[in-house]
Amino acid sequence: MASTTAVPSSDTIILPEFTWDDALIRRYDLSGPRYTSYPTAVEFNQTYPINDMVQAAARSKATGRPLSLYTHIPFCAHLCYYCACNKVITKKRNNAQPYVQRLLKEAAMQAELFGADRPVKQLHLGGGTPTFLPRDVMRELMHGYGELFNLQTDGSHDYSIEIDPREVDQDTLSTLWELGFNRISLGVQDVNPQVQKAVNRIQPKEMTRGVLDEARRLGFGSINLDLIYGLPYQTPDSFAATLEEVIDMSPDRLSVFSYAHLPERFYPQTRLKGDTMPTPQQKLSILHNTINRLLDAGYEYIGMDHFAKPDDSLALAQRAGRLHRNFQGYTTHSDCDLVSLGVSAIGQTDDAYFQNNHDLPSWEAAIDSGQLAITKGVNLTRDDRLRRWVIGQLICQFRLDRQQFAAEWNEDFDQYFADELARLKSMIADELIADNGRVLQVQPAGRLLIRAICQIFDAYRKEGATQRFSRII
Repeated sequence: MASTTAVPSSDTIILPEFTWDDALIRRYDLSGPRYTSYPTAVEFNQTYPINDMVQAAARSKATGRPLSLYTHIPFCAHLCYYCACNKVITKKRNNAQPYVQRLLKEAAMQAELFGADRPVKQLHLGGGTPTFLPRDVMRELMHGYGELFNLQTDGSHDYSIEIDPREVDQDTLSTLWELGFNRISLGVQDVNPQVQKAVNRIQPKEMTRGVLDEARRLGFGSINLDLIYGLPYQTPDSFAATLEEVIDMSPDRLSVFSYAHLPERFYPQTRLKGDTMPTPQQKLSILHNTINRLLDAGYEYIGMDHFAKPDDSLALAQRAGRLHRNFQGYTTHSDCDLVSLGVSAIGQTDDAYFQNNHDLPSWEAAIDSGQLAITKGVNLTRDDRLRRWVIGQLICQFRLDRQQFAAEWNEDFDQYFADELARLKSMIADELIADNGRVLQVQPAGRLLIRAICQIFDAYRKEGATQRFSRII
């Protein structure tokens, strides 16, 4: 095991190196939350009162904090068999405009609640396939947002969109650039033709490279590529070959997700046969090899599934202790409240989470009647907010400073978390985390198991809750 990484006195955080320990992985690789929120979505109240959201928005408005705007576009022209997203498979592009018109009606309601003058520093379109929207409909959406919200154009904004390269024509990227988008994420999953055929996503690597190169030429920054390991016909060798092709494309960021096969919950996955998928040991080999290769290629391991070049904003934010985590994953905008629009979208303020209806017709009916479509949510207690801060420090910065905690919450860390520190002792003995009395510092072997460490501070997991989560690795 590597020794404890020293904590510098400067503002720059020195992150622990990464080590792989098979024995510790076997011991701690159980199921657990991904902590894109705390409390997690399984704690949401299934009959959350809309008025609670209205009051949370009013408290948010009073702060004047910047906003992050998320929009869920559910439509996809093609069904990818591995997908577990909330989606609508259709070839009918005329579905796009009615959806966007409803989005703008919902946005008008939200802008009034949250405050139309607050700067929107971050904006993200996810799905589904956001580029399902025809160009004129995308223009209608963004121009509408510009009239309703204070969209930024001064270069400080971070406006991103998820792109399926199969849904890109010669004017798509230039239109997005014109509309203010400056970051993109490309779905790839695997460049191997056999794997692509098995998951019903035929996407030649030349197509992906062409989109990435054109985006770079236009000026898009922090270009991300998504990969998935654990799919049919993947082997350590085949995924290593995919990784070489991807490294040659030189994206600024990479997200490498583990495929969770849950056909009982996601019907399209029934088309994937278990005997064609890599074994659990092969999946571990793929992950181990992938982390090592990306580190060798100069990427930094941000945490969990994410990697970034050292000069990317994610890596810079992490070294500065400013990295944040929300429903879109790791982000640099910790100061933004999240306004979310569209079916199943989740919003967030400092003291509440709230989620729209998952069912498209029900969401449409609510918006058509002039009502918000919120159906689930949770109001955070002070304990929730305090624990969210602790988990955020560990999962983003990989360290927790007791003095910083005391300054933020006016509490003594050791007294407040006496029970958690007692349960943390086995992880300290296993060198997943170190405690010098001033700082909790995640160790090299603990970076891969950070979700297990965070669960120590999760009050909702203390009683051995059996809610199903994905495996940690």
